[in-house]
Amino acid sequence: MSTDSEKLPLVRPTHEDPVATAASEGIGGPVGEHAAPHPFWTPVRVILAVTCVVLMLGMLQKTPCVQAHWTGGNERYAAACYSDVPYLYTGRGFAERSVPYSDTGGRYQVMEYPVVIGYFAYGAALVTHALSGWPDLTARSAVPGDQVFSVPGVAAESWLYFQVTAVLLAGFGLLAAWFLAGTHRRRPWDAMLFAASPALLLAWLVNWDLLAVAAVAGALWAWSRGRPLLSGVLIGLGTAAKLYPLFLLGALLVVCLRRRRLPAFGWAVLGAVGAWLLVNLPPMLYGFEQWKVFWSFNGERGADLGSLWLIWQQAGHTVTSSGINLASWIWFGAVCVAVLALGLLAPRTPRIPQLALLIVVGFLVVNKVYSPQYVLWLLPLAVLARPRWRDLLIWQGAEVLYFFAVWFYLGQFTASAASGQPDHAYWIAILVRVAAELWLAGVVVRDILAPWHDPVRADGLTDDPMEPPRAARTRPVPGRRVNRHAGGQQADVPS
Repeated sequence: MSTDSEKLPLVRPTHEDPVATAASEGIGGPVGEHAAPHPFWTPVRVILAVTCVVLMLGMLQKTPCVQAHWTGGNERYAAACYSDVPYLYTGRGFAERSVPYSDTGGRYQVMEYPVVIGYFAYGAALVTHALSGWPDLTARSAVPGDQVFSVPGVAAESWLYFQVTAVLLAGFGLLAAWFLAGTHRRRPWDAMLFAASPALLLAWLVNWDLLAVAAVAGALWAWSRGRPLLSGVLIGLGTAAKLYPLFLLGALLVVCLRRRRLPAFGWAVLGAVGAWLLVNLPPMLYGFEQWKVFWSFNGERGADLGSLWLIWQQAGHTVTSSGINLASWIWFGAVCVAVLALGLLAPRTPRIPQLALLIVVGFLVVNKVYSPQYVLWLLPLAVLARPRWRDLLIWQGAEVLYFFAVWFYLGQFTASAASGQPDHAYWIAILVRVAAELWLAGVVVRDILAPWHDPVRADGLTDDPMEPPRAARTRPVPGRRVNRHAGGQQADVPS
C-alpha cells in the first residue's frame, strides 16, 4: 500500500539545500524541473559509487602505516593512519587461529570486544591464513605470545590481515549506504551525506565500528518498510557488535507510545533480544569468563581518550571509575527521561532518527572514552535526522579537528605534551568536538519543537517517511495549522 507522499517526485537536494544549490553552480546549476532521470545512474548507484571512492580514499590514507608494516612508533600518529586491526592479529591470537573467548590459559589478552566483532575478526583471520597457504603454527606456539609477531612470515600476514579486513568492512559500508538510501523513499539523496562524509573517510578503518553502523542503518530501513521484527533483529546484532544500537529501542518506544503501536515495539524487542542471545550464547557456554570481559573491562576502566573526564582528571581532580560510572548513568538516565518527555509533548511525533541521535549524543558526551571512530555511531542518525550539508559539515569539521588532535596527543607532538604537562591543545579539541555535537543536538531539538524547520517535513506534505502508511483521517484534526514556509500547505499536525 502506498501513500500520497510516495507518489510525489524525489526530493532534489539542489532545490532545497542551499549548500548543494551553490555547489551545483560549478557543474551547470540545479537540476531542471523537467530533467529526465539517467537510465543507469540512479540515485542509489551514484551513492554507492561515491561510497566506494570515499572508502578507497580511506584505505589510501592508511598508506604510511602500511608502508611501515604496522611496526608501531610515532609514524602511525604523525600520519594519523593508526588502526587497531593489524595489532590485534597477534595481540589476540589470530595469528595462531585462536578462537575468540576460548583462551582459558591466558596466552593472549582476552578479546575485549563484543562477540560479533570477535566473529568477524576471527573470520578475517581464517581468510588471511587461507590466502597465506595455511602456514604451519608450530614455530608460533613455541614462543611466548607477545613474541609471535617476530616469527618469520607473521608481520606480512598482519599486513595482509588488515587488507582482508578492509575489503570485508567496505562491504558493510556499502550496505549501510544502501540502507540509508532506501529508508526515506522520496529522499534517497540524503544518503550522499553519509557516502561523501569526511568522517567516514578518516574513521572507517580505525576499528570495526562499521559493523554496528550497518546494523543501525538496516534497522532504520526495516522499520521504514513496516518490518519491526527484522528491525529488532538488526538492533540485536548491532548491539552484539557495539553497545550503542541498543539505544535505538528507546527511540522506537517513544514513537510507538505516541502512535499507539506498542505491538510493533514488542516485536522489535523480541527480535533484538532473540538475535543478541543467539550470537552471544556460544561463547557464553564455552568461555563465559572470557565473554564477560567486555562488560567488566568497560565497568572498571577509568577516564580515557576523548572524554571530558580525562580533562577533569588531568586538571588535577580525583576521578575514580566508580564515580564516573555513577555520574555517567545519572546523566544518561536524565537524558533518556528528557527525550521521552520531548517525544511525548512535541507538537508532532518526532522522527525516530531525531530521538535516536539525541540519546546517543547524551551517552557519548559523558562516556569514559570517546574514541575517534565513534563519530561513525552518529553519522547515519545525523544524516536522517538533519539532512543538511551545512549542519553536518560544521559538526564533522569539529570531528576532523579532533581526529588529528588525538594522534598528535598520543605522539606527544605538541610542546606541552612533550614537556610532560597537560596538553591544552588536546583539551580544546575535545571541548570543540563535544560543543559541536551538542549544537547539532540542539538543532534537532528545535526541529522537533518547530517541525517547519525540519528539512524532511518542511514541504508540508510529508509526515514521517519512516512510518508505515496510516489509515486516512475521516475528520479534521484539532490543532492543524498552515505552515507559511511550505507554500500554504497544511502541516504540523499533532500526532
